[in-house]
Amino acid sequence: MPRELSITWEEPGALAERARAMVGLEFLRAIRDGELSTAPIQELLGFSLVEVEEGRVVFAAVPGEQHSGGSAPDGRCAAHPRNAGVGSGYSTLETKFNLVRPITADTGEIRAEGKVVHRGGRVATAKGRVTREADGKLLAHGTSTCLILGA
Repeated sequence: MPRELSITWEEPGALAERARAMVGLEFLRAIRDGELSTAPIQELLGFSLVEVEEGRVVFAAVPGEQHSGGSAPDGRCAAHPRNAGVGSGYSTLETKFNLVRPITADTGEIRAEGKVVHRGGRVATAKGRVTREADGKLLAHGTSTCLILGA
């Protein structure tokens, strides 16, 4: 039986402009605190940014039928450096993740935690884990390599 899902988001140009005018950590905290709108991908996949600190981020989501097939938030933005300065950002060079348990509409809230493994001058690597909030069971894990873009 067909399903329908309606998604609404704000035009991303304004958010991107704010990102270029802020230090990465401040930008992520402003999204978490509701001072800035969420990124369109957050609306599309239905996840929120709940924890932000230097080298670590945590996202939360409640999967629905529309997530069947393995969508999960990841922690690439943990690689967004605090001290890279205003106008910096990152671009994904490589991402790999492994789904070790099904993530379905019956899973309940999930948490995706990303942590920096290494951050050099131009390249950063991060690792992530997706767990079920109710019991801490591992659902997915992965790694990402990001190119740090200068101001």
